[in-house]
Amino acid sequence: MGKTLALASLGVLSLSACGGGPARDAGNAASPLPQGGETVELDPADFTVDITNNYWPMKPGDRWISSETDGKGDVLRVEVTVQDGTHTVASGIEARVVHDLVTRSGTVVEDTIDWYAQDGDGNIWYVGEKTAEYENGHVVSTEGSWEAGVNGAQPGIAVPAAPKPGLTYRQEYLKGQAEDEGAVLSTREQVGVPTGIYTGAMLTRDTTALEPDLVELKFYVPGIGPVLTLESSGGAGREELVETNRTP
Repeated sequence: MGKTLALASLGVLSLSACGGGPARDAGNAASPLPQGGETVELDPADFTVDITNNYWPMKPGDRWISSETDGKGDVLRVEVTVQDGTHTVASGIEARVVHDLVTRSGTVVEDTIDWYAQDGDGNIWYVGEKTAEYENGHVVSTEGSWEAGVNGAQPGIAVPAAPKPGLTYRQEYLKGQAEDEGAVLSTREQVGVPTGIYTGAMLTRDTTALEPDLVELKFYVPGIGPVLTLESSGGAGREELVETNRTP
């Protein structure tokens, strides 16, 4: 999950922090995407590793560098790079490999491989991750790792194809390990980060049953991807895009 910064409208931030949120009904026409721990049957033939969703297009070589603060003065560097390679998860879907590296003063804090694939409608699916947390150069935890089709893990939506306010979806599901959920609040936001001032951004509200007090607001800019994330309750963290290198 993520964090956020300035130039977002105060009205939206107030709405998001007050709790509540859209109803989570898998049968609701406003929420046709997977919810909670429900099982989905996906056809691998309907997926591609060529990710073109405008809210987070990914080409091999694309890179996003962000600065993350935890509200206590700790500053982390987050580097996300799209790899040339792919990985076929246990459920049969071939996915694009994305490397997510978190460092503090040059020392690795977390090293993660994420797997994403796009369906025929343009939804970006999150189909698993292999993550490791480090202390003093040694792996201390791999908690949070999961793969669609292994031990009951279910894929979820990273970015919907047709976001609109009120749309809800699960982002990942492995009971007790990965239970993130998202809701679209707006697609008309203005947001400012070191890389620029943007309009027409999508704003989502991310939560997890594993940390019920934590609410994160995340901004996605068309043609760029996620640029800003803010803990609106349950913390004071913020992550903002400071550099991006995109493949033409």
